[in-house]
This record gives sequence, C-alpha cells and structure tokens, in this order.
Amino acid sequence: MDTDKEKGISLAELAEETGVPARTIRFYIARGLLPGPQQAGRGATYGEAHRKQLLEIKKLQARGLTLNEIARALGGETLKAVGAPQPSSWWQYPIEEDVVVWVRADVSPWRLREVQKTVREMALQLKKAKGDGSDVNN
Repeated sequence: MDTDKEKGISLAELAEETGVPARTIRFYIARGLLPGPQQAGRGATYGEAHRKQLLEIKKLQARGLTLNEIARALGGETLKAVGAPQPSSWWQYPIEEDVVVWVRADVSPWRLREVQKTVREMALQLKKAKGDGSDVNN
C-alpha cells in the first residue's frame, strides 16, 4: 500500500489531483457534498474517499446536474448541499386589489416600521393615480 495515501494529502494536493480549486472543495465540505478532512486543523489531510467523491461530483456536473441533484445522487438526505433556506413566516400587505406586498415576518422592528411606512406611501400613490382618472399605460 502507498503510505502517503494512508497518511492523507493536503488540500493543495487534493485540488491539484482532482482539478477542483481548494476554495470549491471547502465550499463542498461546508454544503455537505464532501466530508470534512480526515485530520482537521493546520495540517488537515484528505484521503482517497475525498478524491473519489470530488471526481464523482465533477462527472455529475459534466452531465448537467445541479448541486441539489448531485447531493441527492450522492445519497444526501438533506438539502444542506444547496443551502436551502429554512421556512419563514411572511406578512401580507394588500395595497390594491391587484397589488400585494409580502414581507418576511422575522425582520427587525425598525425595518418593519420602515416597510409599513413605505407600503402606506405606495398605497396612497396608487389611490391618487387611480383617482385622477389618468391612464397609467399612456
């Protein structure tokens, strides 16, 4: 057996061997497409499993798959690979019959006040435009 492979290789060596930039490798690790290094820290090392996984990712990308599809193909059970947002609540502000503004409910109170003020101003402007009889399309 090759003892260098058993010890692992550096991130730079892994990047060179696979043709995948080190920055991209770190991104894949952060998104769960690739496991973290065998040994973490300043002397982080990566093994044959990392190399094979990166080559598989490259092959799937060449077939046109998105990172989400690649995560599923690699057996990922979560959408961590694409950074899917967590569900959130939304406030709905109907301004006119055909105009609705949606605002995330988790915005800061000061930001929400600013949004509400702007929504009121927008509603007022739309009512004025509707009330003066001018055709907006002209």
